[in-house]
Amino acid sequence: MKSGKNKKAATRKAAAAARAQSAAPAANVEKTAEVKAPVEAAPAEKSVPTSQAAAQPALKAAPKQEQIKAAPVQEKLKAAPTQEKLKAAPKQEKLAAAPVPEKLKAAPKTEALKAAPVEAPKAAAESDDAVFERRLARHYGELKWLYCELYHGDEQAFEYCVSMLRKAWADRKPALRAQDAAREADPNWYRRQDLLGMMMYTNAFAGTLKGVEEKLPYIQECGVNYLHLMPLLQSPKGRSDGGYAVADFRTVQPELGTMADLEHLADACREKGMSLCLDFVMNHTSEDHEWAKKARAGEPGYRDRYFFYDNWDIPNEFEKTVPQVFPTTAPGSFTWLDDCQQVVMTNFYPYQWDLNYANPVVFNDMTENLLYLTNRGIDVIRLDAVPYIWKELGTTCRNLPQVHTLVRMMRMVCEIVCPSVLLLGEVVMEPAKVVPYFGTPEKPECHMLYNVTTMATTWNSLATADVSLLRHQMDTVCALPRDFLFLNYLRCHDDIGWGLDYPWLGARFGTEEVAHKKYLNDWFTGKWPGSDSRGELYNDDPRLGDARLCGTTASLCGVEAADFEQDPFKMERAISCDLMLHAWMLVQSGIPVLYSGDEIGQLNDYTYHDDPEKWDDSRYLHRGNFQWDLAELRHDSTTRQGKQFEGLRRLEEIRAKEQAFDAQADVWTFDTGSDHVLGVGRWYKGHKLIAFFNFSPEFVHVSSWEKGPYDELMYGGHRDDLNDVELYPYGFAWFLHTESI
Repeated sequence: MKSGKNKKAATRKAAAAARAQSAAPAANVEKTAEVKAPVEAAPAEKSVPTSQAAAQPALKAAPKQEQIKAAPVQEKLKAAPTQEKLKAAPKQEKLAAAPVPEKLKAAPKTEALKAAPVEAPKAAAESDDAVFERRLARHYGELKWLYCELYHGDEQAFEYCVSMLRKAWADRKPALRAQDAAREADPNWYRRQDLLGMMMYTNAFAGTLKGVEEKLPYIQECGVNYLHLMPLLQSPKGRSDGGYAVADFRTVQPELGTMADLEHLADACREKGMSLCLDFVMNHTSEDHEWAKKARAGEPGYRDRYFFYDNWDIPNEFEKTVPQVFPTTAPGSFTWLDDCQQVVMTNFYPYQWDLNYANPVVFNDMTENLLYLTNRGIDVIRLDAVPYIWKELGTTCRNLPQVHTLVRMMRMVCEIVCPSVLLLGEVVMEPAKVVPYFGTPEKPECHMLYNVTTMATTWNSLATADVSLLRHQMDTVCALPRDFLFLNYLRCHDDIGWGLDYPWLGARFGTEEVAHKKYLNDWFTGKWPGSDSRGELYNDDPRLGDARLCGTTASLCGVEAADFEQDPFKMERAISCDLMLHAWMLVQSGIPVLYSGDEIGQLNDYTYHDDPEKWDDSRYLHRGNFQWDLAELRHDSTTRQGKQFEGLRRLEEIRAKEQAFDAQADVWTFDTGSDHVLGVGRWYKGHKLIAFFNFSPEFVHVSSWEKGPYDELMYGGHRDDLNDVELYPYGFAWFLHTESI
């Protein structure tokens, strides 16, 4: 099999022959003037959504709108072609509902994540049908208006969408309906300060979904009550992009288990007070997905679900304005298909075909897939690569207005069918482009977003030993409405991209972007003199002087180098650095999320270099198997694993209990008297926290004018004031002052 890079490069050579046969403008698919409405059938575990079966009257071709440019495919399609009737999937037997616990159990040593009683007050008297109709009525007008504006007044497609929502509600089991009612009665349930997340790969952590369920006691011991399982739906071996090339949205990757196993795990998590998060890859499917296979074979209607072209004319126009996602491993945004002599849009890898959300069939069927997962008990849906989902010629195909329309509709869909479910947006961009995905208080979109820029700026501060940019970034976040909820993290499954505020850096320090990125990458790969960091680069592009960084938190903090050198002095300093960064993450407002293995200081895994399916993707450096033998040392304070685990747990317990960490707290930064040290204050109901974080390997003296007295929460000690505080290299301090109000 060709690599992504070779395959896309080969498309250009094949194009010459294709052009000779393509004198006419690109025609995407067979033309027809009508599309059949879908058969309403209950979803089955391995079925595809059943829209497009010919059981309802034909839809009229959508009139072309002048004010909103449709994606180029639509200029030629006008309406999706008539499809052959798909067989309705047999209705599957309902899985037995897990008993609804009277109280959610809390993780050890933390206060319970209390929910409203399962018996929803007063509204519990409503019949199930009345509950659905009430929720639908609340959103019906706006949902229909947005849908028909986006899809050119296609009311029949909208009515199918509504009928699909009714089906999803009918399939929602009692335990989930009870949770919906409880969380509706307590809409801020996910803003509590004791919420702590962890993300992990199922196979790396415990082999299978059943294995994860068996390890839930360990996850609870970590204080975790929000569990994010990385992609686990069926994807082709060797062409999976780490699970982000989905071939079937209703089937679990066989080696990990079954959909029944996933539902059983979700039930077990619910009983223990844990919320379960799963990725929903909505921008594209695998080329092995049933829709893609039928599109490849030329079956009527299926090429409308993607972006197909007879020649390179329109794709070449797109390439002029669309940035490349993987410029070195998969250059370009289109791939030539030899077998059907067509060009298809592939913004990510050649085997990931972009979906065409200008086709209402795509929105309806993908929404049905999403609701299928929420009905298995998934509490949080991570919308992967959401800025990319609308395409328009002459634009970057990023963050277009129609994207926000689609996300807003998905938010309303969830509030109608499964209001206990949260939408987490993956928007890896600068703050100005991230914040709009929250929507507005009146018309919200995502419940939560990743705090990507703060994460990248944190690592920049470590490499430069200067917190100026981090303080500037923190001030920007603090100025946002408190309703905006971020997920804060240090590391995740992905690489670190250096999307910093270069205009600000240039104006203040004269920083040049390319040179600064090279410095950061040299520092974190250990090439820079004095650096003990150990990372690897991803998508290194020497022409642009750009690359992204991979590695675990511990290895980037110097633990790996200290362990290799058997240097106890370096080890203590590296552990201090690791704990300081976690203390900084925990002091931020929002939900802190750990990357599995960070709690025991897991190091880089270099075995991927010898794996034929992974060797060319350096992100597997930090995707290694969980080291259970090292986890056994977590309570031995003489080991580095014990120091890291126990230190982190102490920080998490303080955060869960201390009122200053309340989501509604006032938060600010202050001048500590040193560019090496970040100062953060929090205040809530008379509880004032003053925190210092030393990003340098030097002893530093700092101060704060905030009046005392203070007690240090992590290491103990009492002070009358903070006029002169000494911090150890990579040290931190959390000082608390309480007053009656």
